[in-house]
Amino acid sequence: MKKNTYFCDIDGTIFKYRNFEKIKTTKPEVIESTAKNLQKWFEDGHHIVLTTARPHEYRHHTLMELFENKINHHQLIMGIERGPRYLINDMDPNKDGERAIGINLHRDKGFE
Repeated sequence: MKKNTYFCDIDGTIFKYRNFEKIKTTKPEVIESTAKNLQKWFEDGHHIVLTTARPHEYRHHTLMELFENKINHHQLIMGIERGPRYLINDMDPNKDGERAIGINLHRDKGFE
């Protein structure tokens, strides 16, 4: 069975939202339902890509926060824009079902 790729934002999705100015001076608060889902997907062998609008100069700090809070992932993409994010993918003509799926979570709520 082919594995999935999950793209997941960090602030407001994995950690409760903090303004960039507060990221280095406050501890992150983990949103447990998101962390739990990410961990299960990671353990099941799926590919986890974390995304964030945090500037590139926060990379080391961000990686330390993820490590300290046991947020496993395969890739980290930083510096993306804060506007809407679009996932564009092809459809396999020989298989049913969508190959690009979007999940919107309410900020700081995780998987309610």
